[in-house]
Amino acid sequence: MRFVRIGDIGGEVPAIVAADGSYRDASSVIDDFDPGFFSAGGMEQLRGIDPDSLPIVTGRIGAPIARPSTILCVGLNYVDHANESSMKVPEEPILFTKAPNCLVGPYDDVRIPRGATKVDYEVELAVVIGKQCRYLESPEQALEHIAGFTISNDVSEREWQLNRGGGQWIKGKSCETFNPCGPMLVTADEVDLEAGLDLWCDVNGERRQTGSTHDMIFNTAVILHHVSQFMVLEPGDLVNTGTPPGVAMGMPEPGYLHAGDVMTLGISGLGEQRQELVSA
Repeated sequence: MRFVRIGDIGGEVPAIVAADGSYRDASSVIDDFDPGFFSAGGMEQLRGIDPDSLPIVTGRIGAPIARPSTILCVGLNYVDHANESSMKVPEEPILFTKAPNCLVGPYDDVRIPRGATKVDYEVELAVVIGKQCRYLESPEQALEHIAGFTISNDVSEREWQLNRGGGQWIKGKSCETFNPCGPMLVTADEVDLEAGLDLWCDVNGERRQTGSTHDMIFNTAVILHHVSQFMVLEPGDLVNTGTPPGVAMGMPEPGYLHAGDVMTLGISGLGEQRQELVSA
């Protein structure tokens, strides 16, 4: 199944993507795709609903999940990205968080913060947690705890990430609008991780990033199993799994983002995003 959230910012309603591509308003059945929905087994509830029996809804597409308690990210999870960043290839997943309130829709503007000089893009496969992850016994068990997958753009301010306050990454990762997400949440049964997913990102029509999830150092199951030994992931949380090479920071002449630039990015089977950069 495929889910979206439709409506103005703060007023989105949950919707199911019907076979004909239309969005069907599910607000008569559930409140939202929020932590309570995932905790209560809402995914199974919706499997018994015929989308065609629900009214069509149109409008702005928001992030496909609402109010995650945590946005957890994995850094340097592709060898070529670690190399272009002049950083050591990690021996275990590098973890950091983003502020949950930086989550926005896939077509919303991204605001360049005041004083920012090195704003960068990162297309990433994102995992939505379906069941609590606590001391999972194996990577195989971790797969049972996934609700579905979507796309994240892990926007970053590199100067603040790497050179402010001893390299506290959260400073360059959590600015407002710095996690465009969506357009859809695609349930785990419709995503073939074994086959691999292609990722790409363009800036102003120029291809910058190309990669495949086959090139991950740590795959999705390994990441969730590893994380569960250090913290508890709750239903509805979002996990960004890392970006392939081609970011602005790794370019010979860094192509950092400025107001008016347009990012277009996508992952096979999960859709596409588009954001314009504007001044905060």
